[in-house]
Amino acid sequence: MSKDFIAINWGSSNFRAYLMDDNSNVIDAWSEAAGIASLDRAGMTTQIERVTERWPGAKILYACGMIGSNIGWADAGYAECPIGLDGLSSRMRVTTIADRTMHIVPGLACHRASDGAPDIMRGEETELFGLLGSGRLPNNGLVALPGTHGKWVRVVDGSVQEFMTAMSGEIFDRLTAQGLLASIVSAPASIGSAFADGVRSGASKRLGLGTQLFGARARVIRDELARDDAASYLRGLLIGAEIADARSAYSASFGDPVTLVGSTPVCAMYAEALSLLGTNARTIDAADATVLGFAALHASIGAKA
Repeated sequence: MSKDFIAINWGSSNFRAYLMDDNSNVIDAWSEAAGIASLDRAGMTTQIERVTERWPGAKILYACGMIGSNIGWADAGYAECPIGLDGLSSRMRVTTIADRTMHIVPGLACHRASDGAPDIMRGEETELFGLLGSGRLPNNGLVALPGTHGKWVRVVDGSVQEFMTAMSGEIFDRLTAQGLLASIVSAPASIGSAFADGVRSGASKRLGLGTQLFGARARVIRDELARDDAASYLRGLLIGAEIADARSAYSASFGDPVTLVGSTPVCAMYAEALSLLGTNARTIDAADATVLGFAALHASIGAKA
């Protein structure tokens, strides 16, 4: 009998599926804009039927992302930190969809030591443990996953100890798409002097972020910032403020290089910002991180599935 398995990263906007063999090699891949937010339960069932028709020999299904949320197929909940791979695999939610057994990865939850505040993640946990299990992340240190809702994760002895989430990516996208600040933006954000000025201003904490964001408009109106540089300044401002928050929460971990995991262009901005603020960084492209996570989970529980 085939030992191939199907791994699915099912977010709110996109569906990405992989056929993998027992040695965790990707045999085939399929993706499309069929996220959870656009499907009802019948639509989710149909989507899985299409997958199993495409790869009929694979009997085991794993899934992560919004499929395990309260708007997905089955709520997989959140596993509490600190947690390692074994703890994550033992919390998998086992359910049935389209007459197939599916193992859904739970999200992670924590309360930060620095402020006692709660935080949650869903989807990034699979990526993190994939990179940790493959030896591509250090067993101790600070890991940042920049994105729409960027994560800063403290790893201790190969386990996720705690983390913080920053909405810098979403704030930037929304502010530059509509509203008052969108009127001053005429070019994409890029690394340069305006970006550096924004990073230093955001990290300084001399004023609150809301005040500094409006200040970008004043700079353009007063001819102290070119419209072509406005997006770069705003991006730097948000990243600088985010790094300052992470430094405040995890001051002891900033002595070591920060590992950045994500797309190359976004990680380049974060690496530059960290360098401007006196911290080294190393970058890992996250294109295969989720696949590595499923491989690690399959190695942990596949024999029992």
